[in-house]
Parts: sequence; C-alpha cells; structure tokens
Amino acid sequence: MKNKKGFTLIELILVTIILGILAAVAVPRVMGTVNRAEASAEDAVLDNLRANAESFAMEQLIDTGRKSYPLNPFDGAQVDGYRGDISDPGELNSGEWVFDGQYIFHKRNDESIWGWYYSSNDEYNDVDGAQADDRGGFGPRGLYDRVNGDDDDDFGGEGNTGYSGEPLEGNDLNNF
Repeated sequence: MKNKKGFTLIELILVTIILGILAAVAVPRVMGTVNRAEASAEDAVLDNLRANAESFAMEQLIDTGRKSYPLNPFDGAQVDGYRGDISDPGELNSGEWVFDGQYIFHKRNDESIWGWYYSSNDEYNDVDGAQADDRGGFGPRGLYDRVNGDDDDDFGGEGNTGYSGEPLEGNDLNNF
C-alpha cells in the first residue's frame, strides 16, 4: 500500500477559504476597536488640555480678577506628539497634534485628521449661553480630512461629516 503524506488540494483550498472568511469578519472589528482606542486617547489629551486651560484661567483670576484661557491650549501642557513648529494639519505625521490658532488637529494612524474648535475667549461659549467672561471653550470632535478623500466611512458615529475639502473657517468644525 502507498504511504500518504500531506494534504490534498481540496483540503488546502477549504482551509484557505475558512481563513479568508474569518479574516473578513475579524478585520473590520479590529479596525473599529483601533478607531475607538484612538478616539479615547484623543479624549484623554483633550481632558488634559481642558484641565490645563482651566488651571491657567484660575491663575488669571487670582492675578487679574478675571478668568481667561491661554491663547494656545498646548501652552503649559505636556502632550506627546505636539508640533508647535507648524500650523498646517496637512504636515502632520501619524499621532501628532497641532494648533493653528483656531483649531486643534490630530492625525490618527489611519491618516485621517480630526479637529476641535478652540477659543481663548468666550466667543465659543456665547453660543452655549455661558457666563460672559474671557474664559474660552473647546468645540466637539469633527473630521477634518482623510488622505484618500473618502468621507463616507463611519468612525464611531462621527465620520460621516460631508467635509468637501474646502478650508474650514470659523465654527465649521462645530457643524460636524
């Protein structure tokens, strides 16, 4: 009798098909987890920036009798990946942050760029009916750009923004 060693071609094809199906199910779940993890990390950085801005405002209250936020939310905060030497979010590398004078931007590992409106005065808070002092505010997260130009994916309910590629102005990120 002949000695059979190895697998038949049919067995190998079946294993390949099963592995392909498993990969097709697992990859989207993993990518969703990665996006949620990056959003959580961004939230932690924003919480740090808010705490830093509030600390600055309290110091200003003690010194001048009036609260005011810093012009740059990164002043006095320790944030890994902050690029103070640029203002164009298109120049960011993955994981880096920048403030352009009006928006805080972060480039995720999937190359998408997310932003938050920031104001050092009460311009943002006037919309919310906050008290009239010089305390600033942070806007909600909004998608600024994706490198591939596809704006139809949904990243945790925040990705379908309809961003058309024109430069953002004023409170545009707040409309996302």
